[in-house]
Amino acid sequence: MIAVLGATGRIGQATAQALRAQEVPVRAVVRSRERVGQLEALGCKVAVADLRECEQVAAAIDGVDAVHVMFPTAPQAPDALSEMTAAIDAVAGALRATAPPAILAISDYGAELETGTGVTLTFHHLETRLRELPSALTLLRSAEHMQNWARQIPAALQTGTLGSLHHPLTKRFPTVSAPDVGVAAATLLLDPPAAGQPRIVQVEGPQRYTALDVAAVLSDVAGRTVVARELARGEWKAALRRGGLSDSYATLIVELFDAHNAGRIDVAPGSEVRHGTTELRDVIASLLPR
Repeated sequence: MIAVLGATGRIGQATAQALRAQEVPVRAVVRSRERVGQLEALGCKVAVADLRECEQVAAAIDGVDAVHVMFPTAPQAPDALSEMTAAIDAVAGALRATAPPAILAISDYGAELETGTGVTLTFHHLETRLRELPSALTLLRSAEHMQNWARQIPAALQTGTLGSLHHPLTKRFPTVSAPDVGVAAATLLLDPPAAGQPRIVQVEGPQRYTALDVAAVLSDVAGRTVVARELARGEWKAALRRGGLSDSYATLIVELFDAHNAGRIDVAPGSEVRHGTTELRDVIASLLPR
């Protein structure tokens, strides 16, 4: 039995689906039963737990063979870093209490860095806490999700301009479709490493893209011209706030893109790299307003 935390999200649901396709028993851990119909249709057992509550998580994962770990982001939280760190600590406490034989954690490119990476520092904290546990550990570091462009598409279609935090516009960056991360996670969960040193795997899409590529794809699939432009750094936080992020979370994203643009975030030396199969065009087409 494999427990999948965050099973209603894009990654968690894809992990559960890939595991059930191979008839692996899955316990889907969700915050509420509001969106579990598809998981139950797959044959998943459902457990309800708030990932910020250690005892609830421990009860939900007790007795399983492996745990797929994801922690909730907090894009509207007044103090996003503190809220996400608290959730990580609660999940780590539950894992210590239940001691599953194997753990796979969804992490982030740049999680090996200790400073200056904004929101990715939470993944550094996650990896640090999980390394303390005796379970066989796989760290699956995901590239930026293609689906993140969804926040900017409506304004881009309205104005004909796609503002980019990736500087310069010609910079190729790793990106991946979120469900492809879940498929990779399922494969790795069925092949856990020996206890000891963690296995570190990084996953990105079939190729890297530039902001110019994103604008060109959006233009093609939407049937109207969209031009990419570098968003001036002084405009970043306001643009992120307009996208629905709290001031705290927006600050973390600004710090993250500073690190990206400085070339600090990429595949860590010695990591295994896997590639998803979904192309950017397919994701952008799925994000267009219906």
